[in-house]
Amino acid sequence: MAVRGISTRSALTLTGKVINDVVSFIVFSFLDVFDILLCYVYKLIDFLIEAEWKPCYCSSAKEAITSSGKILVSEQGESKIVRLTSSKLQLEEISDTLYTRPSLVSDISKSTVNELKRLKVESSTTMIQQSCEKIKKGTVRSTYTVNSTIVEMLQGKIGAQRSRPAPRWSDCDCKTCNSWSSSAKETLFVHAEGPKDNVQEDVLFIHGFISSSAFWTETLFPNFSKSTKLAYRLFAFDLLGFGRSPKPIDSLYTIKEHLDMIERSVLEPYKVKSFHIVAHSLGCILALALAVKHPGSVKSLTLLAPPYFPAPKGEHATQYVMRKVAPRRVWPPIAFGASMACWYEHISRTICLLICKNHRVWEFLTKLITRNRMKTYLIDGFCCHTHNAAWHTLHNIICGTAGRIEGYLDTVANRLKCEVNIFHGRDDELIPVECSYNVQNRIPRATVKVFEKKDHITLIVGNQKEFAGKLEEIWRRASD
Repeated sequence: MAVRGISTRSALTLTGKVINDVVSFIVFSFLDVFDILLCYVYKLIDFLIEAEWKPCYCSSAKEAITSSGKILVSEQGESKIVRLTSSKLQLEEISDTLYTRPSLVSDISKSTVNELKRLKVESSTTMIQQSCEKIKKGTVRSTYTVNSTIVEMLQGKIGAQRSRPAPRWSDCDCKTCNSWSSSAKETLFVHAEGPKDNVQEDVLFIHGFISSSAFWTETLFPNFSKSTKLAYRLFAFDLLGFGRSPKPIDSLYTIKEHLDMIERSVLEPYKVKSFHIVAHSLGCILALALAVKHPGSVKSLTLLAPPYFPAPKGEHATQYVMRKVAPRRVWPPIAFGASMACWYEHISRTICLLICKNHRVWEFLTKLITRNRMKTYLIDGFCCHTHNAAWHTLHNIICGTAGRIEGYLDTVANRLKCEVNIFHGRDDELIPVECSYNVQNRIPRATVKVFEKKDHITLIVGNQKEFAGKLEEIWRRASD
């Protein structure tokens, strides 16, 4: 009987998987076409309302990026943008998943376009292929080169192109979302608590994707002991593009931009020399990058649900991580939502238009339905961002760092002496528990604590009192 029961469950599991695969293929094939149609719809609406349209990644990555005054250069599958700061040129990495998201429809359309181009410019293509073969064989050394003409072009574009304070028509223009545009100084929104004098320790809290500083200030901050509040300065801030922080429309939200803003908004003005870090989800990647950049300053590192997916040998890391985070499946629902946000530039913009631009309506309905008994800070964090910020942060931070995160982890393991603690919810369907154990494999001294019956959010929400106590223990140990 037991064997029969096991075989029945296996058959049902296999059947469910097949149904999920078939339905997912049909649904996402439709969405592939729908996203292309939305591309033209948005081009038309943008032109009618704003008298211009911003190029998108489904047409040309080079056009989409260089339109904001930046130059795209590529080498052996890696992409970088050129920035001019004062008199210095800088290269910043961007993720190829921004403009390369393979699907049946895109493969067919690209094959058709490539074939037409091949027939039209066959001689030019032959020359390019010969050059590529030379690079592969090592007969030609491949380097990034930027000449004086590009420098002049950058100076001209950057001098004329400034971040427009007014949001785009599809972005929310309420006081909460757009308050930063009236400030003369563009820095992150920072919530700071703790003593002004005789500070013993500083703690940085970094929230996750489409969230805000309220994820910490509404949960953990009220539950810290009085002694902790008297001794520690607690900093929770809204990341660039989220909450009440700046949301520049011409930013690509690279990891360098995020780190620069954290330094400019927290470390420098508050004169933070050494600090503890507590980070959740996407924030864990920024926490690792910040720790690597300031190895002598980190006193403890606490990671909650870190999204680390080691790519198998031979796999392209960024594409592998994109498929793991957004597997193009309709079930479970959280995977479907992640796939919609990650694979479709224009569908995700439509979702932002419906949710973010109308977040005050959703907040009102939530309060009405719950009779004002439910705090809306999670909804606020989920809604207060722009599509440009969410789209680029998702690709450039989660996917784009896939090739570098192992280096970050190895640096933390070998160069940093701080204590590393990792927490995860057993029922987390967005970032599986295996991710935390993957981090532990790279940092052997790290400890992993799994909370039963907790998911990606309830790891903190509803568990704040216990978690606040655990953090206080970690900080005390680091100070001993």
